[in-house]
Amino acid sequence: MAMRPPLPVPTLSRRARIVLGVIVALIVLIIVIASLAGVYVNYLWFGSVGYRHVYSSVLGTRVMLFFMFGAVMSLIVGVNLFIAFRSRPPFHPMSAEQHSLERYRAVIEPRRGLILALVVIVVGLLTGISSQGRWQTWMLWRNGTRFGTKDPQFHKDISYFAFTYPFQRYVIGFLFIAILLSLIGALIVHYIFGALRIQTPGEKVLPNARAHLSVLLGLFVVMKVIAYYLDRYGLVFSNRGGTTGASYTDVNAVLPIKTILMSVALICAVAFIANVFFRNFALPAIALVLLIFSSVIIGGAYPAIVQQFRVKPNANEKEAPYIQRNITATRQAYDITNVDYQQYNASTDVNTSTKNLISTDKQTIPNARLLDPNILTGTFDQFQQIFNYYGFDEKLDIDRYTTNGKTQDYVLGVRELDPGKLTGNQANWINKHLVYTHGNGFVAAPANETSSNLPDFAAGIGDLPPSGELLNSVDLTQPRVYFGERFGSDYAITGVKSGQADREFDRPGTTGGGDVKNVYNGGGGVRIGNFFNRLVFSLKYKERNILFSGAISANSRILFNRDPREMVQKVAPFLKVDGDPYPAVVDGHIEWIVDGYTTSDGYPYAERSTLGDVTKDSLTGKGTSGQPNQQVNYIRNSVKATVDAYTGKVTLYQFDEQDPVLKTWMKAFPGLVKPKTAISPDLASHFRYPEDLFKVQRDMIAKYHVDDPKQFYNSQGFWSVPNDPTQPGSEPQPPYYLLTQPPGTPAGTKAEFQLTTVLTQLNRQNMAAYVSVSSDPNDYGKFRVLELPGSSSVPGPGQIQPKMKTAGSVAQVVSQQRQSQNQVMYGNLLTLPVANGLLYVEPLYAEGQGNTSYPQLLGVIAAFGQNIGYGTDLSAALKDLFNGGSGNNGNGNGNTTPPTTPPPSNSPSTNPPSTSPPSSSPPTAPVPSGVAGLAADASKAAQQMADAFKGNGGGVQAYLKAQAQLQRDLDALKKLGATVPPPTPTG
Repeated sequence: MAMRPPLPVPTLSRRARIVLGVIVALIVLIIVIASLAGVYVNYLWFGSVGYRHVYSSVLGTRVMLFFMFGAVMSLIVGVNLFIAFRSRPPFHPMSAEQHSLERYRAVIEPRRGLILALVVIVVGLLTGISSQGRWQTWMLWRNGTRFGTKDPQFHKDISYFAFTYPFQRYVIGFLFIAILLSLIGALIVHYIFGALRIQTPGEKVLPNARAHLSVLLGLFVVMKVIAYYLDRYGLVFSNRGGTTGASYTDVNAVLPIKTILMSVALICAVAFIANVFFRNFALPAIALVLLIFSSVIIGGAYPAIVQQFRVKPNANEKEAPYIQRNITATRQAYDITNVDYQQYNASTDVNTSTKNLISTDKQTIPNARLLDPNILTGTFDQFQQIFNYYGFDEKLDIDRYTTNGKTQDYVLGVRELDPGKLTGNQANWINKHLVYTHGNGFVAAPANETSSNLPDFAAGIGDLPPSGELLNSVDLTQPRVYFGERFGSDYAITGVKSGQADREFDRPGTTGGGDVKNVYNGGGGVRIGNFFNRLVFSLKYKERNILFSGAISANSRILFNRDPREMVQKVAPFLKVDGDPYPAVVDGHIEWIVDGYTTSDGYPYAERSTLGDVTKDSLTGKGTSGQPNQQVNYIRNSVKATVDAYTGKVTLYQFDEQDPVLKTWMKAFPGLVKPKTAISPDLASHFRYPEDLFKVQRDMIAKYHVDDPKQFYNSQGFWSVPNDPTQPGSEPQPPYYLLTQPPGTPAGTKAEFQLTTVLTQLNRQNMAAYVSVSSDPNDYGKFRVLELPGSSSVPGPGQIQPKMKTAGSVAQVVSQQRQSQNQVMYGNLLTLPVANGLLYVEPLYAEGQGNTSYPQLLGVIAAFGQNIGYGTDLSAALKDLFNGGSGNNGNGNGNTTPPTTPPPSNSPSTNPPSTSPPSSSPPTAPVPSGVAGLAADASKAAQQMADAFKGNGGGVQAYLKAQAQLQRDLDALKKLGATVPPPTPTG
């Protein structure tokens, strides 16, 4: 038989090898430099916020895991490949198979050391890259803290399942892969070098190869023994019974079978290892068949038979004790064990008693919120933006302050710099990064009050420099904002050379003076005075001006990573961060308050939920950030974090002193989290119960308020989160912060700042429950649930909203606005438990067309039972409600004439100030009769505008008020047919 000669081995010339080596070296060098530059920038940033030890600990752990697991994998695979090569036979029989393999042996033999090294390095690198991402699993295992609670099946502390079990599963999986790769590699080497002879006559597996492969197969099955052992504990996360946790079938069928399979696998492993001596694959083959048969037939079929014939016919009885375990564990894991459930027979009758109770209410009705923070950003922009490059977040915030002994909730925002709004010459590199570096101001308006149908900034805080009634209470001494939510990935450079220190624009000056400039001395950011740092940041931002600009001095700092949420996430990477940070004035500074959550998916028997899904509502992505789609079954708001808007200082406080997950991380990162005792009373007074946690808990309360396991199994009494009827789409209704009397408390109980939501009957729209949780420092975290009877006829949000929209007066007003080409917006639909019932309150807004338009309050809709009222304010809406007007029991045929609120005007005024305000507001006072009186009034308003514009008359707020009055006078003159020119101010 003719034999083909071995294939020639391709070779490269010396020059080609040199060129190839240089190219590879350059590529590696670029990758290394880019990686090290990123590491160095992070190192500098963590140092600037005072948490370099966090970065060092995480980086050190990642590096350690990379080398440790990579080296172990390389060692296991490399040793087995070496053993396989050393076990090769010295001679090969003459056969076509062996002759075909000879060409590969000829290529490998001279380079066997290089090939082995390459294989080992590649395997080690891939393993190390994968393993370094498990740094959290490692740290939790190394620093695990006991929960003090045991699971009901195995009686192990919860910490085993939360911290130890995940690491054990990872290690066993790692060893499985190591042995499997070794087995595959050994088979290839044995075959190439002739120890495995598949097609050659005679002995197919030589003794050395048989011994080697038998040991590897035996070790693989030993890993299976350990896996079966760990599978037993994994049953506490089973979903076989319809709820999380070991079910009847798991406990009575799967658990004993796992023990049997563990024994069978152990026998199989012994048989494989014994084959080293007996040199016969018959025994291990029989054992392997037995293991496969046991796994498929016994492990799969028997539990299915038990489930089908023993459990299903009596599932509610069989599963009851295991469902009870699930109920108990879920309530503990989601911290909903101490919920105050109260039966609430909500009245739907509008009668004299209801009217008297509402009219005498002093805690809830007077505090009803009329300003919707999700709609009024445009209004804040128009009246408080001041300059085009300032702006407010897409979603404003709600918080409470105490003024003159009275606690009031406010809609508030921070006047931040928005780099995206810089235009023309403002957007050149110097202006964008050295001049326009920061925002300026904290703006607040009472949530339950309006002035001319607009936010009343005079009763809160507004303008530049700041003014307003609230300012005396909060003592805002540092209004500048260098760290906020609108900077994005933009950076600022502060601390320019001497003679240019006034480069940073701060705010407009007073009459006759120039703009006020600022010199930043907050200590935030990274020093870039030295050439090396300038070079690094020049490469990071791909901007040569950072390297060559003459304005950068030895004292210059670069401020980057300025979003408060992202800053807290970087400093504490083990936390989940609430999607809605909010500002508060604390000790004279604007502080961003960020809620941090510790989570786990390892709480036995507790129901798992996908964090991103249960926290998503109609506002997610509209000024709030979503959570990752990660499964959890344990959550705590264990950390309250603050970020100083001026200095960028990040501070983490331990808020839940009992949380074992946080205690574990505090052991891993000593000094990262301050004790709860370090929280100042001023800061604590602004803590809100966080929204994302509340949304997770309300989702669980909707099911886990049911105590009886049999009812739970049948889904009897389950509730659901209603969709938001005021927004398009089918996203859940968000919870709302309200200052109200705690539900279910005696009349006259002091109002508290609460987070509230409603729940409806499962697959129905009728109201089922009203849920609130307190944010008051003395009652923080107290859950109260008003539980309506299952037969209740109280309409839910999805039922009442259509009735409110079609009620007589509302429909007429909306129609008038749309005929005027104005956009009508329905505000947040609030639910207030008053008068032994549930009162719905919804503000109605209108916005004109054009760039100068803005949302303004059009009126208020109120509903109680099936009755609906409408008015220009809440008092008028309630009066209409009790007179049976607008709604006439919801049929839309009421007799009350709708309030005549004129639509927003879109005509621009002459010589507007830098705020570019719109030209009109709804009238609040009657205009004088007669042309002469109107003309005089208009001249007076024009003069007031001029004075305010010059800085002599109360600032922007006074200008806007006078402007609105001027436009009303001009409109009235026009209606009277007068043809007078716009009045001209004197002086």
